Amino acid sequence: MKVPVLILLLMMMAPPLWAQLKSVAQIKADIERSGNGPLYVKDILKKKFVIDTIVIRSTQQFYGLPDSLAYHGKVGKVYGPYQGGKTLVQILAKSPTTFNHPGQIFIDTSVFSKRFADSLSDDIIKRIRAGAASFEDMARTYSMGGEAKTNGDLGWVATGYMMPQIEKALARCKKGDMFKIWTANGVHIIRKLDESKQDHGYVLLLRIFL
Repeated sequence: MKVPVLILLLMMMAPPLWAQLKSVAQIKADIERSGNGPLYVKDILKKKFVIDTIVIRSTQQFYGLPDSLAYHGKVGKVYGPYQGGKTLVQILAKSPTTFNHPGQIFIDTSVFSKRFADSLSDDIIKRIRAGAASFEDMARTYSMGGEAKTNGDLGWVATGYMMPQIEKALARCKKGDMFKIWTANGVHIIRKLDESKQDHGYVLLLRIFL
């Protein structure tokens, strides 16, 4: 049985040329099956790649697609293409870190005097503890930070990305506790919404340039 000349030529092609004939979906599937994305991309696909370390600071506020993809993506899965079809991304590994879940009502002392801010913060805490108002209501009404839009909820924040004095106070508290902390920016009324937990904090991303 004679093999067509075209088939013979295709069989003699170098791996990079074979890769060029594959669809993006096939390339993604091959990388996932390989079990070693960087090695497969380097030796088989002959494509350029970069390995990035992504640090997840918050599980509520992501700083672009890489952060969101790193947190939500599945290890081993290849995503994309991105950047006009030029880039694929594979999640290589994830490592945990400790996350805190605080609520905050922030009173800015560049707007109010320290005396007024102190009095107001005490009144807010008193009203919440007496059941006259909820933490969420007070955050929407008084907080001068972006958390006013989320009812005071700052989301899950990685250790090392909040002010040290606030993190130390949170470590001494239990779920539901409320306290106030002074910083150079003003007064922060903090509530510990949940106990600390371990979650994806560091993620290795393989970026493949097609």
